[in-house]
Amino acid sequence: QVQLVESGGGSVQAGGSLTLSCAVSGLFSMKYCLGWFRQAPGKEREGVATIDRSGTTRYADSVKGRFSISRDYAKNALVLQMNSLKPEDTAMFYCAARGLCGSGSTYLSFLQNEYYYWGQGTQVTVSS
Repeated sequence: QVQLVESGGGSVQAGGSLTLSCAVSGLFSMKYCLGWFRQAPGKEREGVATIDRSGTTRYADSVKGRFSISRDYAKNALVLQMNSLKPEDTAMFYCAARGLCGSGSTYLSFLQNEYYYWGQGTQVTVSS
């Protein structure tokens, strides 16, 4: 059974940092394309960052230069380092996994219907 469990969310002031982690079980995360998505109140869920098998990453324009996605091979986990947080980053953050992964733009998609497995989410609240 595949499970994705996010942690690390919380409340922080603008300009602060948080590190989100997604523990993956039931599949070997190194072989899968992984991503972070978020849903702000009253808005649709959107892609934040994705990573392919080679470690190539893709970021939403709104988080470029502030967020960093990476794999923790030792823990079979996905990490999202978030710096310089803004109030508009307030959202529920989800990690997701899609099929067996390769390298290149095809594997960095933000299309949510391509992701088979989803976590329950972790809340991030940024106050001004």
